[in-house]
Amino acid sequence: MLNAQTVSIIKSTVPVLAEHGLEITKHFYTRMFARNPELLNIFNHANQKQGRQQQALANAVYAAAAHIDNLGAIIPAVRLIAQKHRSLGIKPEHYPIVGENLLAAIKEVLGDAATPEIIAAWGEAYGVIADAFISIEAEMYAEAEGAEGGWKDFRRFTVDRKQPESDVITSFYLVPEDGGAISTFKPGQYVTVKVNIPGAKNTMLRQYSLSCEPGKPYYRISVKREDGTSDHPDGAVSNYLHETVKAGDVLELSAPAGEFVLDQQDTRPVVLLSGGVGLTPMVSMLDTLAAEADKGQGERSVTFLHSALNGNVHALREEVLAAAGRIGAGAKVRFVYEQPTEADRAAGAFDREGRIDAAYLAEEAPKDAVYYICGPVPFMRAMVQSLKANGVADDCIRYEFFGPAGTL
Repeated sequence: MLNAQTVSIIKSTVPVLAEHGLEITKHFYTRMFARNPELLNIFNHANQKQGRQQQALANAVYAAAAHIDNLGAIIPAVRLIAQKHRSLGIKPEHYPIVGENLLAAIKEVLGDAATPEIIAAWGEAYGVIADAFISIEAEMYAEAEGAEGGWKDFRRFTVDRKQPESDVITSFYLVPEDGGAISTFKPGQYVTVKVNIPGAKNTMLRQYSLSCEPGKPYYRISVKREDGTSDHPDGAVSNYLHETVKAGDVLELSAPAGEFVLDQQDTRPVVLLSGGVGLTPMVSMLDTLAAEADKGQGERSVTFLHSALNGNVHALREEVLAAAGRIGAGAKVRFVYEQPTEADRAAGAFDREGRIDAAYLAEEAPKDAVYYICGPVPFMRAMVQSLKANGVADDCIRYEFFGPAGTL
């Protein structure tokens, strides 16, 4: 527990963090990687270049300061980050490195304004916050390793099959190289894929949603090929998977992780709302609901709304329609294309041209539903704003960020 004086000092830094937080975290990462380059094997270089990791950390530091007198309020956010940490292989020994460089970055950016009392208070607070992360992550490591078919850290998987799903998305069916069982997962979870790309200086880690239902003898990830170059590594891993990895090759995977999961105990209507490759966790959820329907378990209303540029980039279309067919009359599927092709028009491949907006949501989705949202940040922001405008309660809106958590 932090004493009252430490809490008061930390609270006093909230306005400073609001103004200088991003500058501090940018300096922190530059400093840490210069002194501990081995950590470049863990962090996503693209997120660093885009500034997403720095912004996510700035948000987290600000939230910790603002809630320092009630850290229990940020436990859900801690768990979300801890899931990512466990899937990436973050260990207790990494926290002192982060703490040392973060405190130094605060001092170096703020200068004389970062008094010895402020640095001491933040050092104490960081210790408490780090202990919370370490404790939660220890539980997650133990759970992942102790599960039937589970494992610790990374395990070697063979690419059993590589299946193109659209012009830009390809699915990879992955089976354990050792032939053993694999742990189940909750629909919506992801795995971290570790690759060593020839010519690249560092190991690269990327997190991909599992796009199949649990209980299969394989994991499936459906990966969008992103643009990228060696100098600007956006898409370095996705391009490597698409262009180089083939059936029979081996990838290293973490055990499934993630807090954005389908609540299978909830009986309210469910709306699965996705944009682009954000449909991957939604397909896992839909297939799971279809499997429950096959077993005669419940009559939950399901609405699947997906937005894509056009049919050329729309993946897993037939699988979605088949799953909805298994659910029956309680399922509704709508595809919205922003720029449909002439072939899309001729085939009647979409239900609406343009984008999903508040009016369309009000027309197609029940207001009393729980909404799961995944897609590019602008898409998710528009969906959340539209749902709130339609009167949907905050606790009925759930969403997942690709990469570091952001804000909508």
